Amino acid sequence: MEKTKSRKLNITFKSDMDLVAKEVKSNSKSDNGSKGRIWEFIAIATIPMVLVFGNSMLVPVLPEMQRALEISKFQSSLIITIFSLAAGIFIPVIGYLSDRFGRKVIIIPALIIYGGGGILAGLGAIWSSYPVIIAARAIQGLAAAGTAPIAMALVGDLYDGGTESKALGLTEASNGTGKVLSPIIGSLLALIVWYASFFAFPVFCVLSLLAVLFLIKEPKHNEKQELKAYIRKIKDLFKEKGRWLITSFFAGSLGLFILFGVLFYLSNILEEEPYSIDGVRKAMILAIPLLGMVITSYTTGSLIKKNGVLMRWLMNIGLISMTISLAAAIFFFKNIYLFIGLLTISSIGTGLLLPCLNTMITGAVQKSERGMITSLYNSLRFLGVAAGPPLFGWMMDKSDQIVFISVSALSLLALGLVFFLIKPPPQIN
Repeated sequence: MEKTKSRKLNITFKSDMDLVAKEVKSNSKSDNGSKGRIWEFIAIATIPMVLVFGNSMLVPVLPEMQRALEISKFQSSLIITIFSLAAGIFIPVIGYLSDRFGRKVIIIPALIIYGGGGILAGLGAIWSSYPVIIAARAIQGLAAAGTAPIAMALVGDLYDGGTESKALGLTEASNGTGKVLSPIIGSLLALIVWYASFFAFPVFCVLSLLAVLFLIKEPKHNEKQELKAYIRKIKDLFKEKGRWLITSFFAGSLGLFILFGVLFYLSNILEEEPYSIDGVRKAMILAIPLLGMVITSYTTGSLIKKNGVLMRWLMNIGLISMTISLAAAIFFFKNIYLFIGLLTISSIGTGLLLPCLNTMITGAVQKSERGMITSLYNSLRFLGVAAGPPLFGWMMDKSDQIVFISVSALSLLALGLVFFLIKPPPQIN
């Protein structure tokens, strides 16, 4: 009897130990997976950050570029515009290619060409050749089409559920972090020579390239879609969901149009009387509104998961914040402290808006069409960036009030469209 009890105890003990061992092993795998995922997140985050450096790092040096090359304010704004315009035009084509052949196949050569374009732009600056710089910036813009927009589709391929929204929030925060750091880095590099930023691009591209090569394992890509069938699927998607997709595209594009337009505006007025602020001090001021957007983007991405009701609230709150703060700037743009505060509130509103749009758009389609849809979305975002500096420069020549009357009215229009046309389900797929 005692032997029987002893055997039962031994069997029970052994089975319990086996369960513990399995649990420990499972937890160990989970920990390793968690660590691997963190590195994967970091690798993905480098892609939009490198992209942002392409424009934001040059914003503080545009006035100095005007003086060095003896060009107009409009010509200097084209340094930003031509990059974003080229990217905006080619993104849909690159998006289709990424759906057909895979994401990393596109991202890796794009980073190489992007860095090479930076070297060419730097040589153009040494030769004092504005046409060479513009051509190099167009090449960089073409390469940029294969970076952050494809990274957004890659996130949708790699993750599901709350992890996907968190990763998308991280990419938006990384985008914003690049915007915060790049004016400071650009100003520090300009202490060496104004065109040093061009030669810094290849360094950042190499770091991102290594991260993508060794830290990201892309799922197997089996889709080989014919172009006609592919376009038919996209048409069907817009027939079904076009009302809210087009509204989302407009809102995302407007957010970046305002952001880069305001940066261009600030970069110019801060060097004039009565402020006379330039160099690193100016870059630090430019970074303040962007920092508000970064923190908000990451927090929003972490909170929303796939909660459609919360997304709707946050999008509308974000656009209300943008509308009110930009309208108030009409009256307070001469008070620099209050003005920077209002622009920071507007940027926080952008940080509430963009991660929600990103999550909704990537969740709207199957993985096989995701590259094209996210590319169309990012194409319009780039066109918004492209339009910002020249249009703000033109409005600045008219009056400062016109600048903020226009952008606050556009924000109000976006608020109305989003409120009435974007009504996500309680749970996004």
